[in-house]
Amino acid sequence: MNVDEKTIAAELRRLADASRPVNEQAMVARAVAGARRRRLTWSLAASAVAVAAGALIAVPLTLGTTTATPASGPAGLPANTSAQLQSVRDCMPLGGPVDGMDTRKRYPADADVKDFRELVVYRDDVGSTALVGSETGFVLCTPQKDKEAFPSSPVFTPWGSALPGDLDAGVSGPLTVDAYTTETDSNAMSDDDQSGGRYRVVAGRVAREVTRVEIDWADGRRTDAAVAGGFFIGRVPARVNADGKHLDTPAVTVTAYDQTGEVIDRRAEVPYAPLGPVSR
Repeated sequence: MNVDEKTIAAELRRLADASRPVNEQAMVARAVAGARRRRLTWSLAASAVAVAAGALIAVPLTLGTTTATPASGPAGLPANTSAQLQSVRDCMPLGGPVDGMDTRKRYPADADVKDFRELVVYRDDVGSTALVGSETGFVLCTPQKDKEAFPSSPVFTPWGSALPGDLDAGVSGPLTVDAYTTETDSNAMSDDDQSGGRYRVVAGRVAREVTRVEIDWADGRRTDAAVAGGFFIGRVPARVNADGKHLDTPAVTVTAYDQTGEVIDRRAEVPYAPLGPVSR
């Protein structure tokens, strides 16, 4: 086989090129670039997974979040029958509620009997006491056996105890105690009654989920109040202290229950207090 010089020279150059030293810097540069590309790829992949996971988590959290319903009073005043409206008028012979400092005067002057409704009534074997209210406040009404000797004194108290008052005023939960006072019921008067026919009365407002209200009178007695339309009232005969001169009016505890019998709110150590606004 004849091999010319050109062929031999080309082959020698090829072998020389194949045996050249490795360019270390170029190799390092290629390795670093490859590593960077791999880290970038993994970083992008991890970010994509995190975003996807966040999207998956965010959806149920958003859907599962609930906003607490603000506490509010009764939706409004109930409709009254003609007999109930007559009872309201009988309770306010002056044409409206009166001043606690002078029951011969109307107060507030712009409060008219036509604005009031019978809200809820507690009845026992002797008589009854009703919570009668308007959009701005309430009075207590206890029908008397002798109206002339024991005229009604419907002292006005604004909802929330401060003027101007509204059905949401002072409400901070399912149970709001608006009154703990005493009322006279001449139907209960007798020779052996030292209290003079007095009754301890507790009344207020409740949320619609409240179906039962219990009053602990702190003297061994517990009774259920009458509940209707977002309002409640209860009463028991008052007792006299050991001195025989003053009524015993210890602080009471009022508890609200739902239809399952679970306690949903409680007001403990509610003090006795006169009716009327805290300030004018």
